[in-house]
Amino acid sequence: MDETLEELAEHIALGLGESVLSWSVEYGELTIVVAASDILDVIRFLRDNSSCKFSNLTDICGVDWPGREKRFDLVYHFLSPVQNHRIRVKLATDEETPVASITSIFPGAEWFEREAYDMYGILFSGHPDLRRILTDYGFDGHPLRKDFPLTGFVEVRYDDEKKRVVYEPVRLTQEFRDFDFLSPWEGTDYVLPGDEKATTN
Repeated sequence: MDETLEELAEHIALGLGESVLSWSVEYGELTIVVAASDILDVIRFLRDNSSCKFSNLTDICGVDWPGREKRFDLVYHFLSPVQNHRIRVKLATDEETPVASITSIFPGAEWFEREAYDMYGILFSGHPDLRRILTDYGFDGHPLRKDFPLTGFVEVRYDDEKKRVVYEPVRLTQEFRDFDFLSPWEGTDYVLPGDEKATTN
């Protein structure tokens, strides 16, 4: 299996030239890293080339590396039913530079790209409707970035008295509980309610 994928990778690298920055076969899957500026040419080649035929777009997702200059990896997953192979295509981008939308090649990419924009803030040029898809319209920030606070910024709830949705600063609804972290099998240094009735033999 790995030999077949390596042959496919060499064919793709030969066909796309400098657009392919690197490739690897790990755990029975082929990953190619490409230049962001060439993504449309890469996707067209993978879909139309007779040795590839990656006609099924499975997913588009993001990965955040906040320590890097280009902090995001944009990852595309494709399936070739003809060749019975999967491929992962990766590119690196930053917060300001838009990546070309592949909706002209795969119309089904529209919602995947909207999700990547909503969750990570990755921008896409040429997208027909780039707006939030999973969060609320007035949502502040991008929740899958690693620097996004775990509590978020605002709480959205329905107020029964005002008969409308209200936005409020996040607040903890209960006090932090204090645990002693002693194992119940090893016993505690205090008597649990009901245990005072137990007798030792």
